[in-house]
Amino acid sequence: MNFEFDDDQRMLRDQARRFLLDKSPPEIVRQTLEGDQPFDRDLWKQFGDMGWIGAAIPEEYGGSGMGHLELCVLAEELGRSLAPTPFASSVYLGAEALLTAGTEEQKQGYLPDLATGQAIWCLAISEGPQPATEKNTTVTVTNGKLSGAKIPVADGDIADRAIVVARDGSTAGLYIVDLNGDGVSREMVQTMDPTRSQAKLTFADAAAEKLGDEGWPLLERIQDRAAVLIAFEQVGGAQACLEMAKEYAMGRFAFGRPIAGYQAIKHRLADMYIQIELARSNSYYGAWALSTDAAELSVAAATARVSGNEAYHFAAKENIQIHGGMGFTWEFNCHLYYRRSRQLTMVLGTQRRWKDRLIRALERRNVA
Repeated sequence: MNFEFDDDQRMLRDQARRFLLDKSPPEIVRQTLEGDQPFDRDLWKQFGDMGWIGAAIPEEYGGSGMGHLELCVLAEELGRSLAPTPFASSVYLGAEALLTAGTEEQKQGYLPDLATGQAIWCLAISEGPQPATEKNTTVTVTNGKLSGAKIPVADGDIADRAIVVARDGSTAGLYIVDLNGDGVSREMVQTMDPTRSQAKLTFADAAAEKLGDEGWPLLERIQDRAAVLIAFEQVGGAQACLEMAKEYAMGRFAFGRPIAGYQAIKHRLADMYIQIELARSNSYYGAWALSTDAAELSVAAATARVSGNEAYHFAAKENIQIHGGMGFTWEFNCHLYYRRSRQLTMVLGTQRRWKDRLIRALERRNVA
């Protein structure tokens, strides 16, 4: 079984890397971090024009119809560049939810604007620091009217529509809510990584449209699909940390020789490489399961998620350490990757929760 990308996908990767090096260098990330704009609107528009946002959306719904493997390629490059856009919320979550559970009418109505970047979507699950479960969901929907609050919601401050997890009686389901409509208010939430903004969404009898009929199992399937794509972002970010650390170590001299020649630094770089390659291997496994809709997706997604979390956090931390006393300063870019690594670790649930999901998935597979 070949888990490597083909020639066309590698060409897409090279093109995306060149584009992002030119259009989304660290200076652009810093403008978002230090400015008052939550994301780079020009960059987002260019993503739409190039068909990146609609990469996995079929052409009949306005997408470019490339496929999920191509989307994985793009995700890795976006992770390398720290591109300050709502790509993950709109594409990994919004588009995947509509493709997985939307009716034909919903796909025709919503996907074309999403594919071009004219509409931004988000997924609202959490209701505070506790892990979100079907039992502790307090947002409710009655007769098509949704009430309650979600916090934090990634890109909730800029999204046009949200897919909200809410209870209808004793069961939880997914509902589409127009965030620009009546009964919706937003409040910015400060986080460690302002380049991926977060918000509190409060609903007061907001109009809600049902998405799918499976409730919580549907949400977990959508999370599995998004987890693979986020793992590729983490691999891309971790690889950028390794390259940054290596470049600094090769150019930083101590006692007349590059610090890269010292065993302690070699060991740190080697450990980073091992963690990243393990995460990359697991992400490739996830990409195969995602692109083929394999029965192993739940195992592959959780495995990619756990290893991606560990690799990115480790690489971002070691990158700072190798840079020494300069590594944690504002002038160096190390902290940009550390911020993003911590933000991505909390997306879709904590590391502990994904380890639990991996164990449960393996148990189910072994029983079968």
